[in-house]
Amino acid sequence: MKEVTVAVVQMAPKLGAVEENMARMGQIVEEICLHQDTDLIVFPELATTGYECGVHFTDLAQSVPGHTTNYLAERASRFSTHILFGMAEEGKPDSVIYNSAVLVGPEGEVITKYAKVHLKGEERLAFRPGYRFVVADTAFGRLGILIGWDLAFPEATRSLVLQEADLVCVCADWEKPHRDEWRTYNRARAFENSVYIASANRVGEEYTYSFLGDSMITGPRGESCAMIEPVKNEQGEEHEVEKYAVAKLDLDEVRRFRDDFQLLQARQPRSYRELVKMY
Repeated sequence: MKEVTVAVVQMAPKLGAVEENMARMGQIVEEICLHQDTDLIVFPELATTGYECGVHFTDLAQSVPGHTTNYLAERASRFSTHILFGMAEEGKPDSVIYNSAVLVGPEGEVITKYAKVHLKGEERLAFRPGYRFVVADTAFGRLGILIGWDLAFPEATRSLVLQEADLVCVCADWEKPHRDEWRTYNRARAFENSVYIASANRVGEEYTYSFLGDSMITGPRGESCAMIEPVKNEQGEEHEVEKYAVAKLDLDEVRRFRDDFQLLQARQPRSYRELVKMY
């Protein structure tokens, strides 16, 4: 049995407050790891900056490796875990900025980074899109990375699975009122690929967006392994909270279900040529 313990963190980053957000993330890592041994902790998209920074992303973006990655890599090393988090990355040349996710490991190293391929709306004004999907080898298995709106595109998750990802992690800033869409995509991507999906989605409000939370871990048959539901106040009104959820996953189940259902083996790529045509 190839078990891995995964935590998804649902937090509300403060807009533009990189140092404060980093410190909060470090506290959460410590809180999780002091309660239980955890192999992987997943934070939301743009967790260090917030979402609606606009032109200020130019000032907030950092290189990888750099100050933020060094700080969180030290935390990963201290607690012998992996941390995946979203940040604004300063690329080369310096005028290029990416909406990225970075994976740091228990040796205090940057294992890999991924630049979001599918930019949505005003993100295109601030960021340059990535161009390839990334899978990383870790001590517990093959880990694929998506960011936010990438989840809406079935080709993205399938690309990671064809690279033999056992677990796909999603760092997200998915907004209201699209709760049904978010839940459906998570379950569908897991089901159609026989893969675990661990999705950390933020909460809180910014200038024009409210974020819905619903961070979750979904199993290879679409089953819920962990889910952070909205809570109700005394008036019965639902609201989202900062919280984290943890699940122990058996990655051997991925191989078993893929062998049982033969979804990947039964594919007919020669019939899918329309998929690579531009609209």
